[in-house]
Amino acid sequence: MTETVSLQKAMWRGFTMKCPNCGRGHLFGRFLKVADHCEVCSEDFTPQRADDFPAYLVIVVVGHVVVPALLWMEMAYAPPAWLQLAIWLPVTLFSALALLQPTKGAIVGLQWQLGMEGFAATRRVVARTRDLSAVAQRAKAGA
Repeated sequence: MTETVSLQKAMWRGFTMKCPNCGRGHLFGRFLKVADHCEVCSEDFTPQRADDFPAYLVIVVVGHVVVPALLWMEMAYAPPAWLQLAIWLPVTLFSALALLQPTKGAIVGLQWQLGMEGFAATRRVVARTRDLSAVAQRAKAGA
């Protein structure tokens, strides 16, 4: 009755800013504010604790892309400092902002799939409720 979602699938669904459980509902209510629950499958997202980890990951990724590119441009062309700033500050800003929400979604998907924080308890309650509703439906069909 309950579909098992792999770690990669849960993280990909989070990265695409969808519910890690069903893949259809929206994970975020605002830019970095995770919704309380999925509007499609009612999965509870309140136990998530991504905190600053997504920002650290984004800094690492963007830094490992921008700094070598900046150094290569400096070594190859030696442009003036104002031009370097005009190029690399917007690239850094926009790439960091573009990666921040998907990275946070992937971390929430990771936490959800592994049952970290309070997700394990809420998943047990949801599974028990689904099992009870399935038993009730079978009993109703048999009556």
